[in-house]
Amino acid sequence: METNLNTNHNDRNEKEIDLKEIFDVLFNGKVIIGAITALFSIVAIIYSLLLPNVYQSKAILSPVGDINNSGISSVMKSVGGLASLAGVNTSPSNNANNAIKALEKLNTLSFFQENIMPSIFLPDLMAFDFWDASSKKSVYDKSLFDETTQTWVRGYDYPQNQVPSAQESYNIFVQHFRVSKDIETGFLTITVKHQSPVVAQAWAETIVSQINYFFRSKAKKEAEAATEYLNMQMALANFTEIKLVTAQLLQQKLQQLTVVEASDFYVFDIIEPPAVMERKSEPVRSLICIIGAFLGGLFGCLVVLIRHYAIGIKQ
Repeated sequence: METNLNTNHNDRNEKEIDLKEIFDVLFNGKVIIGAITALFSIVAIIYSLLLPNVYQSKAILSPVGDINNSGISSVMKSVGGLASLAGVNTSPSNNANNAIKALEKLNTLSFFQENIMPSIFLPDLMAFDFWDASSKKSVYDKSLFDETTQTWVRGYDYPQNQVPSAQESYNIFVQHFRVSKDIETGFLTITVKHQSPVVAQAWAETIVSQINYFFRSKAKKEAEAATEYLNMQMALANFTEIKLVTAQLLQQKLQQLTVVEASDFYVFDIIEPPAVMERKSEPVRSLICIIGAFLGGLFGCLVVLIRHYAIGIKQ
């Protein structure tokens, strides 16, 4: 029993001696630790200063409610069977579903190619060099784009072209924006980052307007096609009941068409519009410097300890 107690006591003493020795080694090597920490800090400061400022513009959107709720649903229930025989979709347009579709559509190449790419100045994406804050203008890489002649001069290898393709541009564009959804409120936040605060705001505005425009155009085409078809059926119908059903369907489609044409925000309503931000969002230079100093101190401690025990082993 006494032997066990003595053993435990000796182990504690050895641990205390080991910790004291480590602290002594670190204290004696404080000059090396300080020098390495200072070196890392200087490198972190230089690195943070070389990083360009990035500005963030965001828009908060709320999905618009269902379009055809009042009175139409009851009509559709009563005439749905006959309408289906006529080949007309009687389901009320549901913008909640459109909002889900919009989330998926935003991240597709086709949406970028057809809606976003024609609406932005491509050199802001593919040939941007830096933002001149004094003149508030974008400066472009002259080896890629000649601003004077407004032509692309970049070198390229197959399968690229001198003018950036939609696929190449899309791969870069998706790195600049992010879409997130609040589960509780259903609100969507579209965030766009760019070295130019003006470009970030313009792109965010373009995304919001184009996604609404896309679904408005789609709904308008469908409603116009259905209206034309129903007018034709009205003229050909021989039975009063069929004419009544067709008239009710035609009224529903005309109401939908009116709402689509009158609504600027078909899928999303803007809660907070994108703005040109005066303050950068990144880089957080103070955090970079703190991390650099911490890593420097940690590395310095490791160097001192390894150096001490390596010399001890040799001796």
